[in-house]
Amino acid sequence: VTVGNHHVEMIDLPGLYALSATNAEEKIAEQVLSRNSSDANSSHIDQAEFAIVVIDSTNLARNLFLTSEVRETGIPMLVLLNMADLARSEGVVLDPLALSKELNSPVIAISGRTGEGMEDFLKVLDQELTKLEIQKASSALNVVNNCGTCRGCSHSERYDWAEKLANGVTLSHRHLSLERTEKIDRYVTHPIMGLGIFALVMAGLFITLFTLAQYPMGWIEVLVGVVSDTLKSVIPEGLFQSLIVDGILAGVGGIIVFLPQICLLFFLLTLLEDTGYLSRAALVMDRLMKKVGLPGKAFVPMLSAHACAIPAIMASRVIEDRRDRLVTILVLPLLTCSARLPVYALVTAMLFANQPFYGGLVFFGAYALGIITALSVAFVLKKTFLKGDTKPILIELPSYKRPSLRNALLCSFDRGWIFIQDAGTTIMVISVILWGLLTFPRYEPEQLAQYMSNSDKIILTDLHAAKVESEQVKDEIERQDKLDELTGQIDSLYNKYGLEYSVGGRMGKLIEPVFAPLGFDWRIDIGVVSSFAAREVVVSTMSIIFGLGEDGGEDSATLASSLSSAKREDGTRLFNLPTTMSLFVFYILAMQCFPTQVITARETGHWKYAFYQFSYMTILAYCGALLAYQITWAITGI
Repeated sequence: VTVGNHHVEMIDLPGLYALSATNAEEKIAEQVLSRNSSDANSSHIDQAEFAIVVIDSTNLARNLFLTSEVRETGIPMLVLLNMADLARSEGVVLDPLALSKELNSPVIAISGRTGEGMEDFLKVLDQELTKLEIQKASSALNVVNNCGTCRGCSHSERYDWAEKLANGVTLSHRHLSLERTEKIDRYVTHPIMGLGIFALVMAGLFITLFTLAQYPMGWIEVLVGVVSDTLKSVIPEGLFQSLIVDGILAGVGGIIVFLPQICLLFFLLTLLEDTGYLSRAALVMDRLMKKVGLPGKAFVPMLSAHACAIPAIMASRVIEDRRDRLVTILVLPLLTCSARLPVYALVTAMLFANQPFYGGLVFFGAYALGIITALSVAFVLKKTFLKGDTKPILIELPSYKRPSLRNALLCSFDRGWIFIQDAGTTIMVISVILWGLLTFPRYEPEQLAQYMSNSDKIILTDLHAAKVESEQVKDEIERQDKLDELTGQIDSLYNKYGLEYSVGGRMGKLIEPVFAPLGFDWRIDIGVVSSFAAREVVVSTMSIIFGLGEDGGEDSATLASSLSSAKREDGTRLFNLPTTMSLFVFYILAMQCFPTQVITARETGHWKYAFYQFSYMTILAYCGALLAYQITWAITGI
């Protein structure tokens, strides 16, 4: 990072309450800030030469506890009073100059939400770095004086010092905001009412998500169709055209259409987090989590698992007890991550097209089922294989505040860009490989005809006869229209058998008996197997399979409508309600993510835990999908 004329390396340390390491992340932070660390494993950790301490202006006393500890390390520091705008709106007026004098360090009031004070911060930081360079050049780096009475003191004495200093530099205090916060918290943190409010908030979030996202998703579908038609008109018909249009574009385009839902989800979640509500939700959920054997600190990893299980598993390092940490790691992949969203969106589009209310409820049900299953599995683990008591949660309840649209947009852009990168790399590579498996070996039409069923042979004969008759039609336009229609039907029939007898088709046929009780046929089975590399690949797989197996004249149709019209060999709908619900439940519960397995093995120190995780989730997914299929079939009779 460049600050003025200085090129510096900035290390973002995890949020801390104190420099008393109780877990791996806090220990690393302590080693970075400690110049005289005696830890044998700290030799590979760079020691900080300057500290930027960001504290909450609305909770000054609590933050000064950590500030005093950082100061005692002897590292020069710059203190940033963040959320200065919120403090003023709540009637809290601070004196940064008085605080700077007491700490003997620069103090700047800023707002990360509005950007207030950022120019002053960079200017002062540049000045402080210049001073640091001069001191290093003269080899006379002075240790900052300690804060008097709090050197070596107990926690209670340090808290007393922090509270006294906070009161001394606060010119006016808040009253109304605290009363308002307490009134709201009576309801949102209530043991029973709080759970109901949490359920309503999340249901409202997903209904909003499904309602708003359908418009940009439709625009992207139209754009992909236009690009597909343009490429077909430019690239000569043949294998290369099929690779570009049916392989790469169908695979990447089939998944990129769900980008609006992913961006909008993280936009809404960031707004919700900025209000301060999610901390209350954590407190409410902690009461339930303790009853099923999960520690309170597991809520943060569980929350981040709704973005991706990989960073969530790494975040479980904050849990000190190994048994609690193992339980948390083993259940985290059950929570709905962003990779599952394309599957959910596809299912809701097939079930409730243009019905955002019901689509939102389906999304909410998927998230709820994941959470309930995770809690249930945790309860079983803590009662059987990983017995032990859980520890209570220590969580900060921030004051309620207006969310930052800027932060929400940045978070939304960041998650969307990550998704695009995945679509542009992993999904594209898999799409090309899958296209090859579903295209080769190639058969001539005469060879494919011998594999056809008797009924399809009769249909093919009739189509060829009708084509001959159409050539006798006198009207040129009518004749060409009929010939194009019949040629498309003949090509579609050949494509169906060409796909079935490709390498990929034979692989699907081989495992078809395993998944047949779930209502899956060999085409869905290919998607299930290919998606183990990444869950969202199943959608791009479906795009390729049903693109190669259908007549090219339906390019303008959406994937959902294409799947809805897909037929089994007996002529019945492939994606009827029982099969659709079965697929839905399977992807709510299935592991289907090899990178997560790698992280599980690394964080637990043994591949056996990754094997346990994959095994129990696969069994759960299979049994859950089987129940969903059989129950739905029994109710609907379809």
